[in-house]
Amino acid sequence: MGFKKFSLMIAARTVLIMVNLVALTLLVTTPGYHTTTIVASAVLVFQCVWLIRFVEKTNSELVRFLDAARYADYSQRFELSSFGSGFEELSNTFTDILKRFQRVRSEQEEQQRHLKAIVEHVPVPLMSIDTDGALTLWNNASRKLFGTNPVTQWQDLMSFGEAFAKQVSTIKPGQRHLATFTVDGMEHQLSLSATQIRLTDKHEMLISMQDIQSELDSAQLQAWQDLVKVLTHEIMNSITPVASLAKTASDLVEDSKTKVGEHPQVIEELDDIADAVKTVARRSDGLIHFVNSYRKLTRLPSPNKKVIRVEELLKQSTMLATQDWQAKGIQLNVSVIPNELDISADANMIEQLLINLLQNAEHAVAGNHDAQVELKAYLNPRGHVVVQVSDNGGGIASDVSTKIFVPFFTTKTNGSGVGLALARQIMLAHNGTIKYSDSASGGACFSLRF
Repeated sequence: MGFKKFSLMIAARTVLIMVNLVALTLLVTTPGYHTTTIVASAVLVFQCVWLIRFVEKTNSELVRFLDAARYADYSQRFELSSFGSGFEELSNTFTDILKRFQRVRSEQEEQQRHLKAIVEHVPVPLMSIDTDGALTLWNNASRKLFGTNPVTQWQDLMSFGEAFAKQVSTIKPGQRHLATFTVDGMEHQLSLSATQIRLTDKHEMLISMQDIQSELDSAQLQAWQDLVKVLTHEIMNSITPVASLAKTASDLVEDSKTKVGEHPQVIEELDDIADAVKTVARRSDGLIHFVNSYRKLTRLPSPNKKVIRVEELLKQSTMLATQDWQAKGIQLNVSVIPNELDISADANMIEQLLINLLQNAEHAVAGNHDAQVELKAYLNPRGHVVVQVSDNGGGIASDVSTKIFVPFFTTKTNGSGVGLALARQIMLAHNGTIKYSDSASGGACFSLRF
């Protein structure tokens, strides 16, 4: 309506100019109307200037409106009522259009913020890689995964493992891979999944990196527990009657010896039988004790977590485990940085775990003329408390180090294979991890991360 009225005003001004022009022509051709001719000429000039200014004002306001729309400058206002009703209609129309643009833009921005907030809080790390190899981390989970390490190109992924970087750079849309991801000295198993995103001028590969290490650890632990339950149940069912019968047979032999009287040959044979039966009974009892030790893996109680000072925990553990170390020539170095470091844990469980690790370290440095064991606690770059037990012993061979946390596996002659498996279970119960690595001195280093 505003534009129609504006057109009518242009047409009216044009008609007035034409009428004035016709009248001026008549006055010029008619003698004796000099003054009237001059006035008519002035009026014509005024009408032309008026029309030009009217059109120029319209053009300038139109340009200002288009610039405002182009640069999303929704603060512009068009108050042109002083220039006539046509301009008032025009200004109202421009203002209404800008308000509509602003409303649509606000809705789009709100939707974008909503989607960004959703992506930001997705617990699975999301990362994209374009055809030039540039990387973009899309949410907090991905930034937390890589920590403070700068990641802008796929080559930066080499610091987290060469195999991991290669898998990221070669993964195809729709594929899923398992990858080993190493950061801050800790290994994680990631499930990589890729989806291709096609944009107007480029293509991107969106990669999700789900950390399944805890799920794998829990599944593996559950599998071992189920296996131990079956084995211990079957072994106990078989060995218990054997032990009972062996004890009964031993008692019967002793009773028979009193009844045979003076028959040395028979008594000698009965002594041989008694020794054999006692050996069976002793080995049966040993096997029952051996099986009962494995039942600890399936009967670990839930940890009673409390906030405890790490320095006090280490002090108590070393007091119990290193009483005779000085006499054996073993030097112990303990450090806690910062001194106020604390953790939420079951003090009894972690204390027993540390005692076992310290005893393992003692065995590892046995015979070393410069035996040293280091026990330290610190905060890693991700804010987790790490407690390390390291020694300068012979270390663990690489082909063996991958099996040391497996139940039943042991390198000791009299070992049961329970200690480190139980330590791993304790750390999993605390939502933590235990890892082995070679120490700086070439020995063994066990890291507990809480």
